[in-house]
Amino acid sequence: MPSIAEPRALLRRLFDAAVDSARPDRVIPARLPDPPPGRTIVVGAGKAAAAMARAVETHWPGPLEGLVVTADGHTVPCERIEVVEAAHPLPDARGRAAAERVLRCVHGLAQRDLVIALLSGGGSALLPLTGDGVPWEEALALTHALLACGASIAEINCIRRHCSAIQGGRLALACAPARVVTLAISDVPGDRLTDIASGPTVADPSTCQDALAILARHRIEPSAAVRAWLESGRGESVKPGDPRLHGGEAHLVATPQAALASAAAAARAAGLAAHILGDRIEGEARDVGRVLGAMAHQVARHGQPFAPPCVLLSGGETTVTVRGPGRGGRNVEFLLSLALSLDGLAGVHAIAADTDGIDGSAPIAGALIGPDTLGRAAALGLRPADALARNDAHGFFAALGDSVVTGPTRTNVNDFRAILVG
Repeated sequence: MPSIAEPRALLRRLFDAAVDSARPDRVIPARLPDPPPGRTIVVGAGKAAAAMARAVETHWPGPLEGLVVTADGHTVPCERIEVVEAAHPLPDARGRAAAERVLRCVHGLAQRDLVIALLSGGGSALLPLTGDGVPWEEALALTHALLACGASIAEINCIRRHCSAIQGGRLALACAPARVVTLAISDVPGDRLTDIASGPTVADPSTCQDALAILARHRIEPSAAVRAWLESGRGESVKPGDPRLHGGEAHLVATPQAALASAAAAARAAGLAAHILGDRIEGEARDVGRVLGAMAHQVARHGQPFAPPCVLLSGGETTVTVRGPGRGGRNVEFLLSLALSLDGLAGVHAIAADTDGIDGSAPIAGALIGPDTLGRAAALGLRPADALARNDAHGFFAALGDSVVTGPTRTNVNDFRAILVG
């Protein structure tokens, strides 16, 4: 195996290849629809929304206007499409006001008009407009409880869709009778359009009863108003087959699988075998770390199921059940658990990072580990198991100088993990 600096640099190149493959200026132009005889309105939400809007502006042949909302720090300048910022992952009043403005943007359109909806990861929190029977503060508290309890993104978004005035297909209804074309960058396991920004422009087969079952499963008691809203069925989302959505189109322009394939191609170009283990791996981050650690041991010691040297790639979205006061987030928690599982195994290096550049709520994408990680930690008096128990993997890797910091990438195809086994 080459020196330690080379594996780390290679892993970072693989991460960069994954992110670059999903940049809006690369994936948007080929999927733009033909201009309509009437107006073109662009609306959208997500961490990539501003970059997506600029890609539309750059390549659109005629007049257009609109509004997109993105997370703080993810803005890029646009000339014809207004960009506003709001908070993520916990919503704020700016996001609620922006969602109201988005609905006003599409009000009163005609059949000859076109709405281009630009959706990406983070869009759910950036369009936090609740139904008339769901108090804003109570919906915010429910979101906080769901994020802390280890619920999956699909479960969280199911509840969001049934408490929303804009998600779950409702934005598409507001656009009618105009044609709606959705361009989405997927950050969700399985690439379900209903889960990308909680599906504001697509039909949703889930129900209010499904949302109540999720709350019961995680032992979360909603407020009386939220429970009454869900039990009454007033929060029901727009269902498949609804004629009001007829003629709408939705296209995935970037996905976790495509990003992993780009990283695999970069690994092969460097002379290494690359194996994609899955693009929708879910579960507790620390549990996934232990499982992939066991696989790396098997590859390194027995050449099964793959012969070394090779790279094991995976994506998806793990979860973290918050137990301590640390800074998270899910990628570094996975990586710290992986390091403990590997226990200094020679020739094994890894990276785990969020492709949007923000892991959890910290402005850090992720981190790197190698065979010397635990030894260097011990020399500094760091206790990795204690850091994991406190959910403080960011603090652990920052102390080692092993954090991966990219700044906002303005795209989002979810978690990226690469384990290099020499």
